[in-house]
Amino acid sequence: MSQATLKTPEQSPNELKPSVRPFGMRDKIGYLFGDFGNDFSFILVSTFLMVYYTDVFGISAAAVGTLFLIARLWDAVTDVLWGRFIDSRKTTPKGKFKPWIFRMSFPLAITTVLLFVHIPGMGDGFYLAYAYVTYMAWAALYGTVNIPYGSMASVMSSDSTDRASLSGWRTTGAMAANLIISAGAPLIVFVNNEVSPSRLFTVAVIFAVLAIACYMACVNLSTERIQQPEKKAGEKLSFATTAKGLLKNKPLITLLIASLLFMLTMMLVGSINVFLFKDYFENAALLSIFSLLQSGAVFLAMPVLAPLVKRFGKKELGAAGMLIAGIAYLILYLIPNISLPLFFTINAIGLFGFAFLQLIIWAFVSDAIDYQEYLTGSREDGTVYAVYSFARKVGQAFAGGLAGFALTFVGYNNAASVQAQEVKDGIYTVATLTPAITYFVVFLILVFFYPLNKKRTKQLELDLAEKRETIQ
Repeated sequence: MSQATLKTPEQSPNELKPSVRPFGMRDKIGYLFGDFGNDFSFILVSTFLMVYYTDVFGISAAAVGTLFLIARLWDAVTDVLWGRFIDSRKTTPKGKFKPWIFRMSFPLAITTVLLFVHIPGMGDGFYLAYAYVTYMAWAALYGTVNIPYGSMASVMSSDSTDRASLSGWRTTGAMAANLIISAGAPLIVFVNNEVSPSRLFTVAVIFAVLAIACYMACVNLSTERIQQPEKKAGEKLSFATTAKGLLKNKPLITLLIASLLFMLTMMLVGSINVFLFKDYFENAALLSIFSLLQSGAVFLAMPVLAPLVKRFGKKELGAAGMLIAGIAYLILYLIPNISLPLFFTINAIGLFGFAFLQLIIWAFVSDAIDYQEYLTGSREDGTVYAVYSFARKVGQAFAGGLAGFALTFVGYNNAASVQAQEVKDGIYTVATLTPAITYFVVFLILVFFYPLNKKRTKQLELDLAEKRETIQ
């Protein structure tokens, strides 16, 4: 991109027009509500749907696993199709993405409730077919809300610090929702340690209503400021141009690799920690302390996120966080027979470093969307975000077996009441050395391969502002 320093883009015709209020706290709160709405559906499904299918519908765990794999791959494909569809639509006076969040939140809420409808006395084939139809419909409809929601951050502000702030507020909202939903719902849906279909259905209805309320808050509090210039008569969005831009979009490609490693490790650690505390430390209740530390690290990092991004840049802060996390987990691995207080202390430091990339990861996506516009001349927020979502969901589809493969590798015996010491040590190694290695790899990817440092990100803002003015 051009290295010439032009004027700052604060008053570009595409952003901050006189009739549009400046970016501020209202946008941040509105964007937080969006992920709150997502999680009233997503966390409910992630937490309870498998046990609902196995214990209420009577579907085998293997059949449920196959269903989830197929549905997640289906979801990944529909995300790309939906992102492309949105990019082909004209921008309305209310924006490009907000109308779709508004329209599709209602069918999403309805299918969330339908997932947990139980018709007594039906056969196994009916329950399996019902699960396939409703879950795949839910997966596709979730994307119709989440794709425009995730894409919207890139058009709310072009400022790098604003985008980092939006990403942080989104993650904070998700963590808060996770704490509320995961802590409160189990107390309602389980009776005598068994899931209650009627109670779970009631919770699904309540959460669906709350999700719609959150989406409406997101739509009404958020403002889209960057607009795609209107295409000339007969001009269409070229898939070939898009594909060529995606292949040249180095920020997106490196982000996909780093994000997949980051996400897979997070999922592996989340699964293996159950066995770490249950078998190695012989106290499964300690898992709740780890969960509190993880949430606490995000809430602790959030207030300093924007100042640090403004001072150092997103790439620099994310890389530093990964370096801190990698060092912390390496230290944990190197300390034999570690005490619990020391384990939690060092782990808290690692989680604090981990929290910074977790908080700003979505802001990297916004920058990749800008880079795609720089390459192709077209603003394709939905497509680029959907490609990122596609890669994550394909990774998630195949990540479910990671913990199982790791446990098999270390010799875990599920029939034994107490695991052999070498198995316990193997679990500890997986829970510490694996994240240490992968976080160091993510650090190296960000430092040496991700191209948008603080200076180049700012230059990208300036170059795009000039291009948009020229088009006008």
